[in-house]
Amino acid sequence: MPVSRWSRSVVPMLLAVLAACSPAGAPSPDAVASSPVVERVSLPSPAGAAQPDLVSTPDGALLLSWLEPMGEAGHRLRFSRRPAQVADWEAPRTIAEGSKWFVNWADTPHVYALQDGSLWAHWLRSTGPSRMDYGIDLVRSGDGGATWSAPQRVHPAGTPGDHGFVTFWPQSRDQVGIAWLDSRQKAAAGAHAHHEDGHHGGGAPMMLRAALHGADATQHAEWPLDASTCDCCTTSSAMTERGVVVVYRGRGEGEIRDTRLVRFDGERWTSPRDVHADGWRIAGCPVNGPVVVADGATVWVAWYTEADGLPELRAARSDDAGDTFAAPVTLAKGTQVLGRLGLVRGGNHLLVSWLEQAPDERQTLVLGRYDGAWRQTQRVDVATLSARGRASGIPRLQWNEDAAWLAWTDVAGETPGLQGARVQFR
Repeated sequence: MPVSRWSRSVVPMLLAVLAACSPAGAPSPDAVASSPVVERVSLPSPAGAAQPDLVSTPDGALLLSWLEPMGEAGHRLRFSRRPAQVADWEAPRTIAEGSKWFVNWADTPHVYALQDGSLWAHWLRSTGPSRMDYGIDLVRSGDGGATWSAPQRVHPAGTPGDHGFVTFWPQSRDQVGIAWLDSRQKAAAGAHAHHEDGHHGGGAPMMLRAALHGADATQHAEWPLDASTCDCCTTSSAMTERGVVVVYRGRGEGEIRDTRLVRFDGERWTSPRDVHADGWRIAGCPVNGPVVVADGATVWVAWYTEADGLPELRAARSDDAGDTFAAPVTLAKGTQVLGRLGLVRGGNHLLVSWLEQAPDERQTLVLGRYDGAWRQTQRVDVATLSARGRASGIPRLQWNEDAAWLAWTDVAGETPGLQGARVQFR
């Protein structure tokens, strides 16, 4: 987001005014907590790697994945595992490689692990003829990533338009759930228009769809969930005691782009509902989706908005598995806020990561720590990135072995690479 020199010069003053005028219920600093310890960690990815994903597995390991360029041969999706209570990452393994992939800073591949020990991964493959015609390839490994199944397309073959912004969840011990944004109705309406940067917003709406894939790697069920969504914002999911919830940015009448939620009880999906009616009117896609975690019937959601005219991170809590939410609180607000959120639960706290614009036009990776009511915040600046604009992609956040783990993309000269950190709260 462009920020004027005047805006940068008044950011400190503006933040002071906003803090003084913050609404009741907003998070307050935890003055008595000691400073977190930030430890930079070495990652097993080579120079040139980007688009990281970082997930925790049921057996307590961490999985890190990334894309590597292969010159004219295309790209390679690789991953490494860090077993529980082990200091080193295992040697990287290749999931897939190819020359007709769609590679984007925001719509990135993901990996996932189920309780049966299986690994799942997806990437985006160009389907042509348009640059923005691409689909989702899904694969499964039953041997720890040594071999992978043949790619399965999660949407019907030949479906025009773009399909991406995936989220995974564990539907059962050996069955994975997947939700994604799908442009089949947009393309069918002949309104598949895009901005020059590849992120689109006009014409007929995108939709949210979901499917289940079993141990045979094939699709067992598929549903439409919302017929009007924002075009290119990330999605997120979490398991509650009443089934999975999926959060995403909707697209309402008058181009209102607020955060919505649907829930699946194993048989039926609920109708879409707003997490909060921010009323953000924007005739385009901000590429800045919501994030969610859950425990039992409690659901926490954090999201980016500019409904009040300034970039803002909001968060809300539900105690009935997403049926209703309390009034949101503000986590951060001001022209420096870029968003691109991460959210995890750890040590009975909520941890949120996001990016901010630094005064010298670099970027700061921020980590905030909150209690279950979004109070008692601690903030730590994890790293200052040389990357500018979209080059930093979307940082990833997980909780593992009593610490927050982060992975992100930075650049050295013009070469991207992955960076990592481990943050302990004392």
